[in-house]
Amino acid sequence: MDIQEIKQRFGIIGNSSELTRAIEVAIQVAPTDLSVLISGESGVGKESFPQIIHNFSHRKHGKYIAVNCGAIPEGTIDSELFGHEKGSFTGALNDRKGYFEVTDGGTLFLDEIGELPLSTQVRLLRVLESGEFIRVGSSQVQKTNVRVIAATNVDLTKAIRESEFREDLYYRLNTVPIKVAPLRERGGDVLLLFRKFASDFAEKYKMPSIRLTEDAQKVMLNYRWPGNVRQLKNITEQISIIETEREITAACLIHYLPSENIEILPALYNRGLDEKTFSSEREILYKILFDMKKDMNDLKKLVHEYMDDSPASNVHDDKAQTFRKLYRESEEDYQPSPPYSAPVVLKSSGHDNIQDTEEFVEESLSLEDKEIEMIRKSLDKHNGKRKLAARELGISERTLYRKIKEYKIG
Repeated sequence: MDIQEIKQRFGIIGNSSELTRAIEVAIQVAPTDLSVLISGESGVGKESFPQIIHNFSHRKHGKYIAVNCGAIPEGTIDSELFGHEKGSFTGALNDRKGYFEVTDGGTLFLDEIGELPLSTQVRLLRVLESGEFIRVGSSQVQKTNVRVIAATNVDLTKAIRESEFREDLYYRLNTVPIKVAPLRERGGDVLLLFRKFASDFAEKYKMPSIRLTEDAQKVMLNYRWPGNVRQLKNITEQISIIETEREITAACLIHYLPSENIEILPALYNRGLDEKTFSSEREILYKILFDMKKDMNDLKKLVHEYMDDSPASNVHDDKAQTFRKLYRESEEDYQPSPPYSAPVVLKSSGHDNIQDTEEFVEESLSLEDKEIEMIRKSLDKHNGKRKLAARELGISERTLYRKIKEYKIG
């Protein structure tokens, strides 16, 4: 069976070299009884690899059990894994077999292995080294023949340094390591996964499949995807259900991405706006210039406040010279280019011929005016249809309505 057939059998989507290599290692180690440690971020699809290993091993006719160690309370984890005797603790009304006993001859997948308590780690190490375990509340040693495959989304070497994970257990589990790459490092796999999920949800909800514009595809490829495949599937389902338009633009897609990760997205150019309309990049430039103007004004106030309050003339002269120098340097550094106006020099302030500057004459620097202008042009272009105007501006219809009311746009 080749790699492509294995991907189809186990529902793995992607053509990246990292993903292919991980599958190849899983197939190679499957016929052995070596312990395997699968590492990777949450949501990358680590659970598929233990199934590949089990189904291509001589244990494929035995039981396969997956256990999420992070979901079991610390007080009951030993009982779940190794079983218990009747009366060994409150609530132990009967004898109970643990997973190691039930899975004898098969494969046990321990997900989130880093969440195991240290006391349980000692028990697990003994099973891996000798195949022996003891039920909770018992003194009888039992044998088991179980292959253990573990997975983690945390850095176990860091956990070892912080005394949260046993080093000997780590090396016993990490006989064969498999690293599953995060979605952001798998290139075009994100688009393949999106199309697959979009097709699945279209069939599930009986509606046409959604598709991405070119700009939206760029956003997909540049987004970090901290939740990996799980997050992509969740967002694809949301868009499939909520959006009425089946063609998803970049502006629409961004609304479904968590804001704390938006900063890594590329700046978008809205091709539908005319040349006079300010793009997002130009608005960023306006903000920088506006901040520079504010800094200049603050410096001017600081100079004059000091001169007005300073009582000693000799101290006044020395420090005034220092402020003059700083003030002149700041003016030299700030050289606005058209269409922005340069500072207008007024009459002497009366303090050692230090020249004052008035507020910058920069009508074109007002973000509020430009925002009003953009909203009006977009509304005119779409004959007052707010939904279309909001989409073109890259904001929600609710935000557009609020701004129309705030700026009193007729």
